[in-house]
Amino acid sequence: MSMTAPADVIARAARIRLACFDVDGTLTDGRLHFDDEGREYKAFHAQDGLGLALLRRHGIEVALVTARKSRVTEIRGAELGLSEVHTAAHDKLSTVRAMAERLGIPMEDVAFVGDDIVDLRVFPHVGLAIAPANAHAWTAQRAHWVTPRAGGEGAARDACDLLLEAQDKVSSILADAGAAP
Repeated sequence: MSMTAPADVIARAARIRLACFDVDGTLTDGRLHFDDEGREYKAFHAQDGLGLALLRRHGIEVALVTARKSRVTEIRGAELGLSEVHTAAHDKLSTVRAMAERLGIPMEDVAFVGDDIVDLRVFPHVGLAIAPANAHAWTAQRAHWVTPRAGGEGAARDACDLLLEAQDKVSSILADAGAAP
């Protein structure tokens, strides 16, 4: 396994069927950009997007769950083909619980990736809580695992790779990509 994670984290990752991602500070670097007209801009890492697509392709449902109302996030979610894009989700725990229940997935089979205290309410209720390398210290201390990379710089891909590796999906991914064993 190329991801460095303790055995208990790998065991948790092996069970995950729904992976939920905060957006600002997790899929982005956390900076909020606005032009003079109040239009919002975000930068997303292409490797993160491919990681989310790989999860879906290999049987793990993917959701974006953010407290901010963001048309940019909705566009990115649609571009990735995600049916679970929840913006203005001020109670992230209720959002995640309702989604898991609707999908028939127990909370212990849910992962949540978040970077700040607004994500902490979810952490104790999911099977795997992940924080990006640059997460606020209070959040990182309460995560089961902290990614090697920062939010907006590949942290989400690190989380995706952990799940895929723990579930023995890498050989299939590499074979599909035409990579030699």
